Amino acid sequence: MGFMLILIAITFFTLGILSKRNPTWGWRANEAWKIKGDSEPSDAYINDMKFRGSVAILFGFFFLACGLLVIFL
Repeated sequence: MGFMLILIAITFFTLGILSKRNPTWGWRANEAWKIKGDSEPSDAYINDMKFRGSVAILFGFFFLACGLLVIFL
């Protein structure tokens, strides 16, 4: 059980860091198809993705702490 929580933590860390460093990486697949013509993500979208990345990193810390507690206690 503890190792599964650590794997979940690694997943959250990876997605969180990816969202913080490159917030537009999934924009074409998620949002661009809804808009006609060429367009770029808005500043609000970029800030939202950076915030979501921060939240994902916090969840990663939480799952890592829970996984380590399950393993060692």
